[in-house]
Amino acid sequence: MSGAARVGEQIIRHHSKSFSLASRLLPRETQSHAVALYAWCRRADDAIDLAPPGRQGEALASLQAEVDQVYSSTLVQDPVLAIFQRTIRARRVPKRYAQDLLTGMRMDVEGRRYETMDQLLEYCYCVAGCVGLMMCHVMGLKREAAVRNAAHLGIAMQLTNICRDIQEDWDMERLYVPDELLTQSGAPNLAERLGEPFPEEARTAVASATDRLLIEADSYYASGDQGFDALPWRCSLAIRTARVVYSSIGTRIREQGCDPLAGRAYVSGGGKLMLMLGSVASSLARFPAHLTQHGDPAVPVRVVSFPDDVLPIEPSPSPGSRSRK
Repeated sequence: MSGAARVGEQIIRHHSKSFSLASRLLPRETQSHAVALYAWCRRADDAIDLAPPGRQGEALASLQAEVDQVYSSTLVQDPVLAIFQRTIRARRVPKRYAQDLLTGMRMDVEGRRYETMDQLLEYCYCVAGCVGLMMCHVMGLKREAAVRNAAHLGIAMQLTNICRDIQEDWDMERLYVPDELLTQSGAPNLAERLGEPFPEEARTAVASATDRLLIEADSYYASGDQGFDALPWRCSLAIRTARVVYSSIGTRIREQGCDPLAGRAYVSGGGKLMLMLGSVASSLARFPAHLTQHGDPAVPVRVVSFPDDVLPIEPSPSPGSRSRK
C-alpha cells in the first residue's frame, strides 16, 4: 500500500467506523477507490467546519481550486488529492458531482435557511446524494437506472445525520429542519433563535418534526434498496451494511423519543457486527437476483442532475413503502 493510500485508510478509520467497516467488505481495488473518495469528502467537510470564523469563504474557494486542479491534466502531489485524482480518472467520475458537493458546502457557508422539505432535499442531494452517484462509478452497475436509487440512499443517510445532530448543529448555529415542519409541529421561527441555548419549550415540537424527517428518510431508504441488485455482489453487501447501520441510527433516535437534547444516537460495535451479519444473510438470499442481472458492471454514462433525475420518489414495489408526491 502506498503512503497516499495509507493516509486515506487512516482518515476513514478515524472519522467513520461505520463506513470503515462497510469498506472492508469491498473487493481490494474497489475498496481503494471508495477510501479515496471518502478521504476527499472528509477533507472538504473539515475544510469548512474547521475553518476559523470568517474564513469559510476562503476555505470554499481553496476547495474549488483543488477540484479544478484534480480534474486538470496536471498530477497533484498532496496525498489525499493524489488518490482522489487516481480514482476520478480510473472510474471516470464526472466533475459535476464534485461541484455539486461544493454547492452543498456553499449552502453551509452562506448559512442557508431551509423553509421547505424540497429545499432540504436539495441540500441532502448536494452533500450526500451526489456521493452515492460517485460511488456508482467506483463500483460499477449492471443497470444504469439504479443511479437514481444510489442518490436516494445518500439522501436518506443525510436525513438521518440531520436528525442525529440537531443539538450539535444548533451549537454551530445551524438548523436544517425545515421551517414548514417546525411550524406545523408548533415551533415557528425557531431559526431566528440560533445563537441562543436550545430553547427548552421547543423540544417537543422539534421531536415531532424529527420524527417526520425520519419517516421521509424511510422512503428514501426503501428506494435505495431497489438498486442493490444492480451492484456487484460484494459491493451490494458493503452498501447494504452501511445502509442498515445508518437506518439503525434512526431507530435509536426514535427510541430516544426523537428528543434533540437526549444525546447523540449511535450503534454500538456489537450492534454493528450483528447488523453486518444480517446483511450477509440478506445478500446471500439475494444472490440469485444478482445472477439475473445481465452484463458486466460498468461505470454509468449519463450524468445525473438535480432535481429532474432525482425527484420525486417513485412508488416502491416493497410492501409498506410509500411514494413522495
